[in-house]
Amino acid sequence: MTRTFPPGFLWGAATAAYQIEGATAADGRGPSIWDTFSHTPGKVSGGDTGDVAADHYRGFREDVALMAELGLPAYRFSVSWPRVQPGGRGPANPRGLDHYDRLVDALLEHGIRPVLTLYHWDLPQELEDAGGWGARDTAARFAEYAVLVADRLGGRVPLWTTLNEPWCSAFLGYAAGVHAPGRTDPALALRAAHHLLLAHGLGTAALRAALPAGTQVSITLNLHAVEPASDTPAAADAVRRIDGLGNRLFLDPLLRGRYPADLLADTDEITDWGFVRSGDEPAIAAPIDVLGVNYYAPTLVDGGGTGPDGPSPWPGCADVRFVESTGPATAMGWPIDAGGLRALVHRVHTEYPGIPLMITENGAAFDDLVNSDGAVRDPERIAYLREHLAAVHDAIEAGVDLRGYFVWSLLDNFEWAYGYSKRFGIVHVDYATQRRVWKDSAHWYREVIRANGLKQ
Repeated sequence: MTRTFPPGFLWGAATAAYQIEGATAADGRGPSIWDTFSHTPGKVSGGDTGDVAADHYRGFREDVALMAELGLPAYRFSVSWPRVQPGGRGPANPRGLDHYDRLVDALLEHGIRPVLTLYHWDLPQELEDAGGWGARDTAARFAEYAVLVADRLGGRVPLWTTLNEPWCSAFLGYAAGVHAPGRTDPALALRAAHHLLLAHGLGTAALRAALPAGTQVSITLNLHAVEPASDTPAAADAVRRIDGLGNRLFLDPLLRGRYPADLLADTDEITDWGFVRSGDEPAIAAPIDVLGVNYYAPTLVDGGGTGPDGPSPWPGCADVRFVESTGPATAMGWPIDAGGLRALVHRVHTEYPGIPLMITENGAAFDDLVNSDGAVRDPERIAYLREHLAAVHDAIEAGVDLRGYFVWSLLDNFEWAYGYSKRFGIVHVDYATQRRVWKDSAHWYREVIRANGLKQ
């Protein structure tokens, strides 16, 4: 049996600039918060940095040829803000834009649709020094940066994404401190979340004015499939609160034009939300053409928590207990449950009707090794992808307007605070030689794309 996807369903693979580009000091690029964070002892596993990564900045033509051989119809990549504006403000650095000019041209030459993300966590360090996402001015600077990129690449990129996973930027970066810039201030994290959303709204308006008519604009969220660990009122309330911070904090202002009242009440001892000004919520709710959804694993919660041992990415949720799954898991320790993806997209489709969806990241890390025959056998990843693509197909069959799927990731890369210890790619990267080797999952994914379907 083959699960056939709708005609025009968009298949692709995704990456992020700091995770693959390397060349962090080349051609006028300025430092980002991830350069600073990764060079701070103790912040990244193994002391790893993105200085070289997968060396994609220098080897992008070979990587685009690899994408073409893989048969990718689309490639989702991010632009490095400090390449375009080394200090986060002022005129564009032409050499930085030249790289993305060449990349887009190479993609189009191979018939690959460019899908561009403007911000995947690499804030220019100078902007962080001026307050980062805690400062309202950063949202305005983002809109200016968006126009610089649009002026150069507009007309050749059909789908633009403002932000990738603002929850991570705000709460892992400013509350838990496990991502750059490494701050641990819950009130600052909530303010950062608002300014990220405001940046999206201002950026969307700027893109609409700068891009040709018909160009699509989106945002990508890492939505949480939050599930109760028990059938108790405490577990139900834990779900409500984590859903508020992980999902509705972003979905409601984006798609309903207002923050959820229960979230504001839950966090009123942390902040008075005075940073939300008149006109902000309508600006955030600027219409988008598609919503990107990133999904890896469900989140299981219950009441009875006693508070985290250290800083938490969940402000005001000290009494929420996060429950570990006992089932199969990836090398990240994340539970494998495709049902969470199915339920999540159906929930968004039902509660926020009218917005088309796209899976912009989905994948898994496993302990991949190159065998003596030169092959990389990764049956666990193939099983993971098959299960999740079946969930995507189920959702489409149930009426969810789901228009594409991007595997995370094309290449093994710098996995943020985990450094190079975790491999998500369908293509193996030997970091010492930069040699690329297709994993079995890459061969499998090529056949899925060719068939526009999933053999069961």
